[in-house]
Amino acid sequence: MKKIQVNINSVLSTVPENEIHALEAGAAADALKTLKDGTGLGNDFLGWLDLPERTPMTHLDEIISVANDLRNSCDYVVSVGIGGSYLGAKAVIEALNDSFDAYKPAVAGSPKVLFAGQNIGEDYLEELQKFLADKRFGIIVISKSGTTTEPAIAFRLLKEQLEAQVGKAEACKRIVAITDAKRGALRQLATEEGYKTFVIDDNVGGRFSVLTPVGLLPIAVAGYDVKKLVKGALDMQKECERPSDTNICQLYAATRNALYRAGKKIEILVNYNPKLHYFGEWWKQLYGESEGKDKKGIFPAAVDFSTDLHSMGQWIQDGERTIFETVLSVEKTQHEKLIPSDEANLDGLNYIAGKHVDEVNKMAELGTRIAHVDGGVPNLRITIPELSEEYLGQLIYFFELSCGISGYILGVNPFNQPGVEDYKRNMFALLEKPGYEEATKAIQAKIG
Repeated sequence: MKKIQVNINSVLSTVPENEIHALEAGAAADALKTLKDGTGLGNDFLGWLDLPERTPMTHLDEIISVANDLRNSCDYVVSVGIGGSYLGAKAVIEALNDSFDAYKPAVAGSPKVLFAGQNIGEDYLEELQKFLADKRFGIIVISKSGTTTEPAIAFRLLKEQLEAQVGKAEACKRIVAITDAKRGALRQLATEEGYKTFVIDDNVGGRFSVLTPVGLLPIAVAGYDVKKLVKGALDMQKECERPSDTNICQLYAATRNALYRAGKKIEILVNYNPKLHYFGEWWKQLYGESEGKDKKGIFPAAVDFSTDLHSMGQWIQDGERTIFETVLSVEKTQHEKLIPSDEANLDGLNYIAGKHVDEVNKMAELGTRIAHVDGGVPNLRITIPELSEEYLGQLIYFFELSCGISGYILGVNPFNQPGVEDYKRNMFALLEKPGYEEATKAIQAKIG
């Protein structure tokens, strides 16, 4: 089977190849060894590192069995979670789904996966509940604690609605909780109500959790093969678990850090396939939350080309030269579509008549990469043979391992997120949450 590939040729006009390879063989190799030895910062959150290898087939069979129960009893399943408890599943489902699946009616035995708890949108929740009012639906609720504000609000509303529509006994059969093994509000509720549960391991952080039940259950409910997804991740784990001069995780981590040291502070993840939009959103969280610390870190952004070439394209081509791009290039499409000839040729497109639409897309990609490199924007290129469960599994693990290596090269703890807690403390103080009385007084004094 093919593997995803990384090409750095279009960055060498900015950073010399020998400099990248020195970083790859030195700091990147050391960082990978530190990860494998478990001796670095955040080493209590390395459960993702050998997760593909540790995941038994029986565990995947159980996930598939529970997914099938939901598929048989529901036309819609709402996955309730935020951050890593949402983006990984959303990324994979959107990459594999028909682009217009949301506009098609649900079919018995093949439910649609919806998402809630990723925002505090009152209109969003009201409209979701109205939509579900006459539907057969179930809930996957994902939270270690059960008290994270955004998903807790959504789950409270949806649980009440489901119980009202089908009765408490049936609702309990249609709710699956993915939570802590022993403690927390959601664990307590799941035990009391008898929900089916899966465990979020303490040593796997949310943004690294897509290959746990957090991501695998919603993906299986959507009808995709989670065994193939994990197999792809395992292939990448085996390919890149040891330092070598052919390790693409080392290469990517070293290259982006070399560019950062050369003044390229912003990395733009580019796709030319709209199905990868949410993959960019997942990648932004993975790298932003892992590396943005101690006043350091590459700022992760994402764009959809060629769409954003007609908006962001001008800035990327001619704006401040503090950026570089990592281009996701999908070699093979799922469908074939030829451009027809037109006798009148008023649009002037007959010169490409008979060509595949994707050939035009590939030339747009190549032309853009050349233009951006000529304009001072270095480009890395990651080639994906096709959008399938196995290749997405490879890509997920590739980015996760590269992120750990890159964070250690940068000199930060890639596995904590202290800054994320700041907004929560302020929000709780403003809402006058019990226990935050002093913080409430302090923040009210700030806002006058």
